[in-house]
Amino acid sequence: MRTRPVPAVAVVTAVAAALTLTTVTASAAEPVRPAACTGYVGLTFDDGPSGNTTKLLDALRRNGLRATMFNVGQSAAANPSLVRAQVAAGMWVGNHSYTHPHLTRLSQAQIDSEISRTQQAVANAGGGTPKLFRPPYGETNATVKSVAARYGLTEIIWHVDSQDWNGASTDAIVQSAARLTNGQIILMHDGPANTVAAIPRIAQGLASRGLCAGTISPQTGRAVAPT
Repeated sequence: MRTRPVPAVAVVTAVAAALTLTTVTASAAEPVRPAACTGYVGLTFDDGPSGNTTKLLDALRRNGLRATMFNVGQSAAANPSLVRAQVAAGMWVGNHSYTHPHLTRLSQAQIDSEISRTQQAVANAGGGTPKLFRPPYGETNATVKSVAARYGLTEIIWHVDSQDWNGASTDAIVQSAARLTNGQIILMHDGPANTVAAIPRIAQGLASRGLCAGTISPQTGRAVAPT
């Protein structure tokens, strides 16, 4: 039996439809990025690594974002594979103390232990030697600063607090990120599900303003272009 020929118009229409579908699918899979970076912001996530780290890294990677992960030393020591996953995903790893205490209530020797043990834990886990330090709760004083400086660490606080630690909704976290301007840093956390859910919209919002996720300069403490 002979096959009936397909009209040329039908072939062209089918090919065009296939190409359109392919283009739409590819566009939907690609993260939204600005045509050119007119500025950089620092996305930071405290208190990891945790059981939520893998989801967070997946969301960041899917949306073309890099961030600084301020890890707690004891968590890094207990989960070295997650620290390596952070680095593999293109993130930078910072020091967030060993047990997350109120450092300003501790002696100089205790502060030294918190910071030095975390430096070692992160390095042993494959995260490199941190250059950045964030004191828990943002609490600091002259003693904390001097001990951090002894280990070659630059203290980093933040310009915008997402309030995700305080139960902020996904919408509220996205709105907080929308306040970021060039060079500024936002505080977020490794654990909250609302934070992970906010990542795609944060990426879209930054891209719409020509902002890119950057690294944090140990010299200035501000977000700059990744090197």
